[in-house]
Amino acid sequence: MGTLIILAILALVVLGFNNPLWWFAGAALLYLHFRYGRTGQGPSGSSSPRGAGSSARGDNDYRAYRQRRDQQARWERRYRRERPWMTRQKRN
Repeated sequence: MGTLIILAILALVVLGFNNPLWWFAGAALLYLHFRYGRTGQGPSGSSSPRGAGSSARGDNDYRAYRQRRDQQARWERRYRRERPWMTRQKRN
């Protein structure tokens, strides 16, 4: 499917030499392909078992965010525990 989209974009670019409006159509198609056409694909190029819908992508994004946030909190707690002199606030 991606090959067909790329070929369509190239065709629109070639047609754009006669009419620049086709270049804009090719640019729009390229944008839409990268924005929406490639979601839900893993490294192997297959779609995810839950589908390529926006809710599945949103769930995965939120799960990844939570994992990063939790990992950062663990690192910060470890840093404060191992280096208490670095995190102490000065009192006047």
